[in-house]
Amino acid sequence: MSKACNILFAGFGGQGILFAGKFVAYKGLLENKQVSWLPSYGPEMRGGTANCSVIVSDEPIGSPIVGKPDVLVAMNLPSLDKYENEVVSGGKIFVDSTLITRKVERTDVEVFYIPATQLANEQGISTLANMIITGKLLKEVEELGFDGIDAPLAKVVSARRQNLLEVNKTALKLGYDY
Repeated sequence: MSKACNILFAGFGGQGILFAGKFVAYKGLLENKQVSWLPSYGPEMRGGTANCSVIVSDEPIGSPIVGKPDVLVAMNLPSLDKYENEVVSGGKIFVDSTLITRKVERTDVEVFYIPATQLANEQGISTLANMIITGKLLKEVEELGFDGIDAPLAKVVSARRQNLLEVNKTALKLGYDY
């Protein structure tokens, strides 16, 4: 039985929401999965809302829209408020607990509170809270897994920013170990 994993990354523009989603999509692609990556952002871009639907599946994907995510990554409170009730029963919600102080109200989902922004700031990698939370996501969502992160990272980190490859790996590992 094959399973598609429908993931919604959501937060403010500038938090690396689309980058994290693209990384997960490339990871699936390089593992010969069917993938879909659909970015969406408000007109304001930085500081506005940003979200990204990612589907990783063993079978062809009919629609790139994730209406009922199996997994929600909420990097700010408006995103948690907006999408908490959309997650399927039995799904997983990953919360940046540095920026979101309220708890998830639902009891039929598994919730992970990761102080991603705080961890990133403490490590001097303040722009990589997105990859810290993604590291935790790779650990907890068995359809994804942590193995094989190097090749997709090399794809999403641009050629002129190759110096950021190792620090992205560090951020992923930090989240994985949290």
